[in-house]
Amino acid sequence: MAPGWHPWGVTIHPVSPLFVGRSDELAALVDALAAARAGASSTVLIGGEAGVGKTRLIREFGSLAGDALVLSGGCLELGTEGLPFAPFSAVLRGLVRELGADGVAALVPGGDTRGLARLLPEFGEPDRDGSDARARLFEQVLGLLERLAEDRPVVLVVEDAHWADRSTRDLLTFLVRYQRSDAALLIAVTYRSDELHRTHPLRPLLAELSRVAWVTRLELRRLTRREVVAQAASILEREPSTSAIDLIYARSEGNPLFVEALLSEAGGDESLPESLRDLLLAGVERLPEETQELMRVASAGGQHIEHDLLSGVAGLDEAALSRALRPAVAGNVLVVDGEGYSFRHALIREALHDDLLPGEHIRLHTRFAQALERDLSVLPAPRGAIELAHHWHAARDADWALVSAWHAAAAARRSTAYGEQLRMLSRVLELWRQVPDAEQRIGIDHVGVLRQAITVAHLAGEFERGLTLAGAALAEVDRAADPIRTARLLRQRGLVRYDLSRPGYIDDLREAAALLPDGAPVRLRAQVLESLARMLHAPGDRPEKLQAAGHAAELAHTAGDAPVEANALITLAWGRYRYAEIDRQVEAFAEARRIATTSGSYNALMRCAISESDALEGAGRHEQAARVAREGIAEAERHGLARTSGAFLAINLAEPLVSLGRWDEALEVVDHALDLVPPPPIQASLQGLAGDLALARGQIESAERLWAKSRAVLSRGAFRDQSVLPHVRREFELLLAGGRADDAGELAVRTLREQDLVASPRYSWPLLVTFAQFGGPLLAQLRSLAGRLGVDGDLQQAQRLTFAAVAGPESGGDEAADRLKTLDEAVAAWAALRQPYAEARALAGAAQAALACGDRQQAASRLTRAREFAERLGAAPLLAELDGIARRARIALAEGAPTDGPPLGLTARELEVLRHVAAGHSNREIAGQLFIAVKTVSVHVSNILAKLGVASRGEAAATAHRLRLFEDLDGLA
Repeated sequence: MAPGWHPWGVTIHPVSPLFVGRSDELAALVDALAAARAGASSTVLIGGEAGVGKTRLIREFGSLAGDALVLSGGCLELGTEGLPFAPFSAVLRGLVRELGADGVAALVPGGDTRGLARLLPEFGEPDRDGSDARARLFEQVLGLLERLAEDRPVVLVVEDAHWADRSTRDLLTFLVRYQRSDAALLIAVTYRSDELHRTHPLRPLLAELSRVAWVTRLELRRLTRREVVAQAASILEREPSTSAIDLIYARSEGNPLFVEALLSEAGGDESLPESLRDLLLAGVERLPEETQELMRVASAGGQHIEHDLLSGVAGLDEAALSRALRPAVAGNVLVVDGEGYSFRHALIREALHDDLLPGEHIRLHTRFAQALERDLSVLPAPRGAIELAHHWHAARDADWALVSAWHAAAAARRSTAYGEQLRMLSRVLELWRQVPDAEQRIGIDHVGVLRQAITVAHLAGEFERGLTLAGAALAEVDRAADPIRTARLLRQRGLVRYDLSRPGYIDDLREAAALLPDGAPVRLRAQVLESLARMLHAPGDRPEKLQAAGHAAELAHTAGDAPVEANALITLAWGRYRYAEIDRQVEAFAEARRIATTSGSYNALMRCAISESDALEGAGRHEQAARVAREGIAEAERHGLARTSGAFLAINLAEPLVSLGRWDEALEVVDHALDLVPPPPIQASLQGLAGDLALARGQIESAERLWAKSRAVLSRGAFRDQSVLPHVRREFELLLAGGRADDAGELAVRTLREQDLVASPRYSWPLLVTFAQFGGPLLAQLRSLAGRLGVDGDLQQAQRLTFAAVAGPESGGDEAADRLKTLDEAVAAWAALRQPYAEARALAGAAQAALACGDRQQAASRLTRAREFAERLGAAPLLAELDGIARRARIALAEGAPTDGPPLGLTARELEVLRHVAAGHSNREIAGQLFIAVKTVSVHVSNILAKLGVASRGEAAATAHRLRLFEDLDGLA
């Protein structure tokens, strides 16, 4: 290996002579960037004490990053609190300076930058508030980074994460966990490990991220004595004396910053400052007096301070300010940073600020607050409002601290910085008793502040905090004297309890609805009733659900509350129509969708797509279900909700694809959705579908692994039948496949005892069919249950016929003939539904029944047809079962019988990709249309070119046109 050569093909250039003892860490960063270039997700967490060289390591790495785009932003300290989204606002501001606002907008998925406007005013007015606003913002930031990484590798550096606020930590977690493996993106995060006390909020985040497979954690150690000698020799350009090194090493303890400061201050001789504080302030004390005074003023403004704000606080004109600043910049105490200045090291600012006398402390923070009061626009929102609140609080002015915290909370809400909004509202509540006229100052009473804090705690995911606040607020109100306010609070507590899976949420919502008099605000009555209707799931609650949803829709329409009206109509469509009435239900969903679209209600729009595609699948309308789900996914991506609503819709797309026998396509959808790392319950459902296919193809180990992953999620909470019953069915099938029949029987008995299967026919019928395979003493109980289980729609009718055939009649009649007749009816039902796997399994049973009736010819035809389906699906266990039946009956089956399939040897998926290629679509456009990864499309295109024997996409498109493979290309363009 040649010197300076790296196995990833990156040349290691000589580093700064002052940069010693960090070769291993630098190599780790280079490796991480190379891995990102190669298509592997990569994040590096870099810890170390103050002054140990984290920033210098990043700087040296940046010089080796080649063509990579390095985007850097730092968390800003404000007392003990950070500023919301500070590093990401800085990154965006740099991109806007380089590309312009329009250039950045062109890179945002969907081109809608209203989410980014919450971080930077250059993007116009933010989109309206809502529970999905924060998700859209996060999606747009990640989407922007991924688009940038399509042209060249991107390195995102977030420095000083120990000062990160809650919103910054949330967005950082999102970026790390959800970064795509095919995006050449490296995330590097630095933090002070010596700042992380036991309760520091960054500690659990680091522990959580460290468990992510693609995250590497580096801890920068102090320098050894030999390394300190090397550093000192580089600084002094000569070898220091042994006695000098002894003193410097003992005093610095190997901290590179302290070594440099000691040498710079002492000039290499043996004299040393009296204390570390003296050391840190030594560079400041060499400055002119007017500059020192300005540095003390600046220290109260934080690590970074804008030029205009410093000018206003210092009371200096431009000439005087420049004259005072220039020595600080020349002396490397301050560095120019964008439109302002930063201290060379945060420790210098901390030492200056700590050195202020109590009177100076109050006076300076008051001057900063007054300057910001005069012109809050000198700082970007919400930073200006939050800094103003900080300065009044630091100035110990309770009156203005309360008022400014109230306004800062509103500014944080506009940026979806819910954690900071909750912190500001908590400060208002803390200061309330210190300000006698608090209600008059902010225009709202104590319970009103509590109500806002409950809502924000819910949005911030602080459910326990929200529950505590709700209890405190309810304790302050008189239910009899103020029923309207009580109803609002009960609704809030009910929603929080629901998200916490705590009992009592229905009681809260019912009480809220009962408390509201006819004269209550119409919008509030609509909201309460819509929430109640949506949460009523038990079969016995259906009349109440319908009444509440219908009334909510009427009231919302009267009040002009389109989102609530759309949601109420969705709930009404679910409660009013059965699967057998799917056409009328689809019409009802269409009306809800129209209202949601007109009002721009993204949440209702996504819920409508989820509900309609799920209902269509439940009715056996698989093609329609897949189409609605695919359209919903595209809509989710446009609104920045790909990893939440979009991933949920991936379940509703994969499920009908599984039903239709398009298993490879379904797995592509599942894999792509899992790459987005959606919330755990969505992951569990996706893994369950993949497990079904693995089991059907005989991949038992894979199926067991996927089942275990989903179990880890489902075992941690209370889930509905739609999650629980399929999970039980998979476990039962795995136990049988593993030869553990007794365990499977115990599971079936336990399930029949503990679950109310009559309540959910859609999910109970498949479970009964599976349990019936066990036979024995269970059959009588299963038949009894089936007699009480409703049948709603064609899909459940096919399942009922299959169960009747598997379970058999109770007694009497020609059992084989009756079973054959029932199985043939099931075959016809599954054929009408276009479910090849279910049809093949029914055909296998029908073949056995035909053999029992002595009809070998009918058995052979059924086995042949079933075998064609099983081969096409790759269902190895079913193939083995069919071959076993044929072998035992001595029926010769023609293997590999020709079937009508896609032309030119292309798979169905490749044919679909070719259609889009012929329409002139790019790989990214095809990926968006088919909801698969860009890399997957690239693989399909390569296979297509090889099978067609052509060298380019253009030749492939020409071949498709010449052979007239597609007649609908105009509709795709």
